[in-house]
Amino acid sequence: MEKITVLFTCIHNSARSQIAEAFLKILGGERFQVESAGIEPGSINPLAVEVMKEIGIDISHNTTKSVFDLYIKDKLFRYVIAVCDETALQHCPLFPGFATRLSWTLEDPSSFTGTHEEQLDKTRKVRDQIKQKVKDFILEIDEGKGNPSN
Repeated sequence: MEKITVLFTCIHNSARSQIAEAFLKILGGERFQVESAGIEPGSINPLAVEVMKEIGIDISHNTTKSVFDLYIKDKLFRYVIAVCDETALQHCPLFPGFATRLSWTLEDPSSFTGTHEEQLDKTRKVRDQIKQKVKDFILEIDEGKGNPSN
């Protein structure tokens, strides 16, 4: 059976797309080939690492990737899911090809202010939103809809 290819994109590939990639790999199992990338790859957001570690998922060794590098390698994806916030959505990278494009509007943990605990709490909420969206995505694939909604 051919794997369903999925690319999660955001600006820096430092938090939301990394979290989404991790959840789909775990929850979707072997049926999916999943990657994440950004238009301006940075470094993994420590808040994302911390909230994922809280639930037993280690993304601390992940590296950020560029959508341009994936494009140069002629990678093709069935689904390209942008996980940018409302203000960055117009800058969130598109990936060429015949993929189904989805947008999940999610707050950017790098923009969170307040105490460390307040930032963690906000990042936990984003993590949980992503987990639910990934579960819904898988469910819609399983139900044979083939074109999950946003």
